[in-house]
Amino acid sequence: MTFLKGLYKIELRMKGVIKIYPQLKLNNQLCFPLYATSKEIIRRYKPYLDEIHLTYTQYITMMVIWEFKEINVKAIGTYLYLDSGTLTPLLKKLEQQKLIERRRSVDDERNVMIHLTEEGERLQEKAKEIPEKMGTCFHLEPDEIKELYRLLYKILKQEK
Repeated sequence: MTFLKGLYKIELRMKGVIKIYPQLKLNNQLCFPLYATSKEIIRRYKPYLDEIHLTYTQYITMMVIWEFKEINVKAIGTYLYLDSGTLTPLLKKLEQQKLIERRRSVDDERNVMIHLTEEGERLQEKAKEIPEKMGTCFHLEPDEIKELYRLLYKILKQEK
């Protein structure tokens, strides 16, 4: 038996009364639809990424590398909000696939530079249709897409 008492939903159970705080309900959390949507988007990317033998994280990493051709590891991590513990094994795998080369910077050996290989450039040609294919997966109007993009980047750009 359930009923409302003040702001708290009270459930009467055999063992007693349990308070359910509205601020702790999953449906009242902004983080949950963001999390679930992210998982759903990545799930929809999977068939396209399987064709080019990349995971989603490898794909977004390659997008940064395609944009810059040569970039240091720290900058990639900054762009993608990834730490070196996640990025290092991912880059090693991309190097094993001959999509990139990792080299120490001539100016500062502490910096590892990522260079796009010819194989990596050829992969870009195969991947160029993926964003358009993904655009058909979601039924949003162009104005809605722009607003969602603006709001998400507003959250990402907020200072801690």
